[in-house]
Amino acid sequence: MTQLSKLSFKTVERASPAKDPVLERRNKLVAALDEQKLALAATLKGETHTKQHAKWITNEQGERLQAKTQRPVKPWFFEQDGGWYVQCRYGARVLLVDGKNNAAFVSKLEQVGSVLDAFRAAAQAGELDTAIARAAERKRTAK
Repeated sequence: MTQLSKLSFKTVERASPAKDPVLERRNKLVAALDEQKLALAATLKGETHTKQHAKWITNEQGERLQAKTQRPVKPWFFEQDGGWYVQCRYGARVLLVDGKNNAAFVSKLEQVGSVLDAFRAAAQAGELDTAIARAAERKRTAK
């Protein structure tokens, strides 16, 4: 008798825990908005907010090692037209927050925090779900 003949075999498909893609996208946006609040705090202090990033490098012996580096976080707010524009992004794409406009305007840098809080509250309440879904779609490119 072989070793495998002693075992009982069945065909099974592994059940993965059900994840709601809408909630996953919402949580991703809320985490990014929290990161932007830290970037705003650093900007108010005159500093640049950085985030730790893992990077693979090859040393002199040819071994691949994982190194931790600091990467600056690009702020979603910028100064223009005598005030500050605040955009809400999902990944690299700017969301059309109210369906047609992509930025909120405030006159002072200190007011950017309240806009970020409003974006965060709207994301948690599900008001930005359609904008996130539209931004998360992959557009086909013609070849």
